[in-house]
Amino acid sequence: MAAYSLAELKKDVAAGSVDTVLVAFPDMQGRLIGKRFQAEFFVEVAHDETHACNYLMADDIDMEPVPGYAAANWGKGYGDFVMKPDLATLMKASWLEGTAIVLCDLADHHQTPVAHSPRAMLKAQIDRLAAMGYTANAATELEFYLFDEDYRTISQKGHARAQTAGDYIQDYNIFQTTKEEGVMRALRKHLQASGIPVESSKGEWGPGQEEINVKYSDALTMADRHVVLKNATKEIAWAQGKAVTFMAKWDYGLAGSSSHIHMSLADKSGKPLFVDDKDERGMSALMKHFMAGQLAYARDITYFLAPYINSYKRFQAGTFAPTKAIWSRDNRTAGFRLCGENSKSIRTECRIGGADLNPYLAMAALIAAGIKGIEEKLDLPPAFVGDAYVREQLPEIAKTLRDATDWLRRSDLLKSAFGADVIAHYVHTAEWEQLEYDRRVTDWELKRGFERS
Repeated sequence: MAAYSLAELKKDVAAGSVDTVLVAFPDMQGRLIGKRFQAEFFVEVAHDETHACNYLMADDIDMEPVPGYAAANWGKGYGDFVMKPDLATLMKASWLEGTAIVLCDLADHHQTPVAHSPRAMLKAQIDRLAAMGYTANAATELEFYLFDEDYRTISQKGHARAQTAGDYIQDYNIFQTTKEEGVMRALRKHLQASGIPVESSKGEWGPGQEEINVKYSDALTMADRHVVLKNATKEIAWAQGKAVTFMAKWDYGLAGSSSHIHMSLADKSGKPLFVDDKDERGMSALMKHFMAGQLAYARDITYFLAPYINSYKRFQAGTFAPTKAIWSRDNRTAGFRLCGENSKSIRTECRIGGADLNPYLAMAALIAAGIKGIEEKLDLPPAFVGDAYVREQLPEIAKTLRDATDWLRRSDLLKSAFGADVIAHYVHTAEWEQLEYDRRVTDWELKRGFERS
């Protein structure tokens, strides 16, 4: 992910410019979980491996151990798994003083990968592509809201009436984003300095809503960049007394935050395989099959694009969030969009995922669906033209987590791609999320019914 080697780290440790190494892995929620190592110990010993409790892949967003998982539970004693640093991900975290960061793969004590760990799931699909002679390139467009208050202040207010950094719709508005440049410039500068190449940032549709884009790369590197970017954004905002949220829909009246995923295939030499100059849109047969698979199995994979109750509240007509599992030629009302038509950068864009997705799981699911389309030589239906929000009799995106969980549970595609045990693990995760919501009394219920019911 970055041109920073263990040898270079050792020199920086000896010189005293790096004293801490964050050793972390992405959990099921896409957060960085791990330890801070004294740098001297990391370069001597811990660069090979360390350990953590396996409940960390069997918990919820509150980090509560969830009963009912087969992989880790009280009956098995919640033992350890191995955190194996992938030194190809070693990078400086320039936004933190004297700090480097490395991402890990998870394995059991026999060095067998933890199959339900997100990084292993994506790597497994990349390996399937490699066996077919393909590599996957990807990019994510990550949106979030920036607030002029810190997390503690917002929490103490009950998360109501949090003060966004902007006061009006700021989509592409340079003056408004100038007001927010303290955080955004620091984010761009530190990501670039740390080895994550930044393309741009911009204002999005909501007040205080931002988007940041980093350069496309192979799918695994992109997922690694994505999780580091999210963590860095929170830390940089926090250091300036501000907060951000990556919730898909933090406020009913404001635009949701997405994470569109762009994807294309190349051969092992890097030659783009989605390009065909003889096609009217420049789409190769391979691209059409790949995109057709994503369309055909969109409902199967929706959970991995929208993993929370809140995720589904983003799918509202007239908000630039999709509601239909269709594709178009540059139409933002569709769930999938053709980008880079008739150019070497031609690619698919999945617009379903929110900013709350786990990039490893989302990309793994999109690749698995695309592979199925290639294997079955699925035909791509005609491109949709018009306003998909108002057109009836179009295939719908799953409207609720309960609906998406049912599709996940019944998906032969995903069981074949990831293994039945892995899918059962994530079905249980989704069912727990639903249960936790169903048994809670919300502020909306109290406001609506306390007096009037």
